[in-house]
This record gives sequence, structure tokens and C-alpha cells, in this order.
Amino acid sequence: MFDTESGRGVGNGLRVHIVGGGPAGLIAAEMLAGRGFAVTVFERMPSPARKFLMAGRGGLNLTHTEPFPAFLRRYAQAQDLLSPAIEAFSPRRLRAWSRDLGEPTFVGSSRRVFPRSYKATPLLRAWLKRLDTLGVSFAFRHEWLGFSPQGLRFATPDGEQIVAADATLLALGGGSWPRLGSDGSWVDVLRGEGITVADLRPSNCGFTVAWSDILRKRAAGEPLKRIAVTGAGLTANGEALITETGIEGGVIYALSAALRDAIDRDGETTIHIDLQTSMSVAELAWRLERARSGQSASTTLRKIAGLSPAAALLVRESGPLPSSPAALAALIKAAPVRLTGTQPLARAISSAGGVVHAEVDDDYMLRKRPGVFVAGEMLDWEAPTGGYLLQATFATGVAAAEGIMRFLESPDQP
Repeated sequence: MFDTESGRGVGNGLRVHIVGGGPAGLIAAEMLAGRGFAVTVFERMPSPARKFLMAGRGGLNLTHTEPFPAFLRRYAQAQDLLSPAIEAFSPRRLRAWSRDLGEPTFVGSSRRVFPRSYKATPLLRAWLKRLDTLGVSFAFRHEWLGFSPQGLRFATPDGEQIVAADATLLALGGGSWPRLGSDGSWVDVLRGEGITVADLRPSNCGFTVAWSDILRKRAAGEPLKRIAVTGAGLTANGEALITETGIEGGVIYALSAALRDAIDRDGETTIHIDLQTSMSVAELAWRLERARSGQSASTTLRKIAGLSPAAALLVRESGPLPSSPAALAALIKAAPVRLTGTQPLARAISSAGGVVHAEVDDDYMLRKRPGVFVAGEMLDWEAPTGGYLLQATFATGVAAAEGIMRFLESPDQP
């Protein structure tokens, strides 16, 4: 076991402290303990991997099976930072790791990869059992406060403690879902050390819309299915959800980075929603022209255009309906929605920003803090949902662990 007061590990293994009990920290702990290092995971929550468990409530999407070049392009400007780690710990290796824990994976219709149980709980339970077998220790309710000349500072239920190690991995997550543990408080700590950290911003997030009272009352909580959304020069297909304050959902998350940047630049942006993707404008106009004379607009939108009540309300949001079938068809195929802002970071699925690439070396070690490594969402990258988030989180945890091994096993180290 590990003595948090003296900082001494049991056995001959060098001591590694991992701050953060999410996927990046746990996979690093597994690798390091397997190599004989004395590993302790410090976590400010009462239990580990809470956001990981939350991600698994709707089906734990571990990774994706799209062709590798396209896979890497999902990380946009962060490809140079992440590609070596993802190439080394690939989607295939992540699936093999899950299988070895007793959770074989399967590929869904969207090419996303899920564990057989479709949940995070069985996988995490088996994982923690493996970590216990490897001798990994956990120190819960330990909130990292920063560095001291003697080691790492933690606020604990018994007061502040300082612990020393031979190497440290920071894997504290981003800033989304702070009630689950990753509150972004580490940003100010690292900036105080002179380390450049890009502001944390919402990613895979919803957006605010000034809906009319009618739409807000009648459509809030209703889905928009089988739609296509175009905005900021991009188009994505999927589903969305109307909320009281705006719009969110998979198709919105797919475009969220570009939409957020457009709002940051211009103060607002407009998306156009194709509410009837099964028909072209011409086909839809042809059908509308044959609507019975005297038929109500609501009936026309529902029966002829095939729109749900929520979609029909969305068509009406931009004003009186056009009398021309061609104009109405064009509106249905490109209903405008003005986005006025992003939903708060605390409600986002993930966060953009973090420790910038120039601050870490190829092993994810802080250049200004030798022996201190960074992994997971603390690094400056973002990716869409679909398995890309967890893949990069796992891969950087593995890469940082390998970097720690090289650092501690180097003959140049004291």
C-alpha cells in the first residue's frame, strides 16, 4: 500500500503518482504497475471514472472503425499532437484490451464500437479488479492544489498533504460535467507555473436559440429525426433535440466546433435544417402543388410534406408560410435557425482547449516541469462524438505511461 504522508512506496518500484482517475489515468496506471512501478492514483471524487460511467449510460462508444486516415482527420488541428499515440494504441488495440477484460466488442450499424454489455459498469468493474491485482493504490477525496518544492500538494479530508514521487502524470480531464470530477481548476494552477493553457471551451455542445413562445411551449423536448444540418460551411446528417433554450443532439454536436468558432467570431451564426431528407426540393414542390384546395397549412405540412409536429413548428418560426409550393418546399429543405451562443461548458459533452502542443515533448512531458506528464482532455484537442473522444483519451494515457517509463529508466535520470 501507499503511505500518503511519507510518500514511500512498497517494494523496489519507483513511485509514480497519477492525478485523475479517469480513463487516461487508469490506463496509464495499468501499464506502469504492470512494469513494476509503484503507482498511486489520486482522485478528488469518492470513486474513479465517474464521467466514463456517465458516458456509458446510453451505450459506451469506445472507438470507431472508419478507415484510419479519415479517423485521424477527425482531430483536425490536433492531428500532429495525437497521431503518434493513436497509431501506437489504435482502435484495434483498444478493442483487444476490452476483450482481455472480458468485454468483447461489436461494431454497430454506424461503425461505432461498443462493448458486448453496451455499458461501462462491467468493463470498469473488471478494470478496477485488474488494477487491484497489479497493486495500484487509490487515494480518493484528494484534490490537487499544485506543486511544492517537496512534491504535489493535495487538499484532503485530513487537511493539506504533500507527497513526492519519481514521476507524475496529470490526467485531470477537461472542464465539462464538473460535478463528475473534471472541473478545469487545474488551468490556473498550470498557468501559474508559466505553462500556456488554451481557454477551455464547450465542445460537442448545444446552442442557444431565441425560440418563439409557441415553439418553446409546444416543441421543447421533441426530437427532429432524419434531418440534415448545414452551417459554417459544413453539413451533417442525424438527429437533433429542441430544448427550451436552444437545440442540441448528435447532428449539432458534429458541427459544434465550427459553429462555436463562427459565433465567437461573429457573435451569432445561422444553420439551415433540411427537415425532409427523403425528397429533393423539386419532388417536394411537386407533391405540395397537388395538395387539396382549402386544406389547412398544418395538414399540408403533416400529410403532404411528412413533417412531425415539431418540424412543422420549426418551419413556421421564420414567419408566414410562403404561398408558392416551390418556395415552401425550399423552406422545408433549408429552415433557418439563428444560433446566438453556445450552451455552458458544464453541459457540454467534452471541452476544447488545454495544455498547448508546444508545452509538451513527444512523450507528453511538460517541458517546463521535467518528470511531469499530461494526458487526456487536459491537452489541447477536441473531436466529435462517435468513439473519437475515448480513443484519444486512452491513447494519450498509454503514450504518457510509455514516456514515464523511458524517463525513469533512462540512465541520465537520478
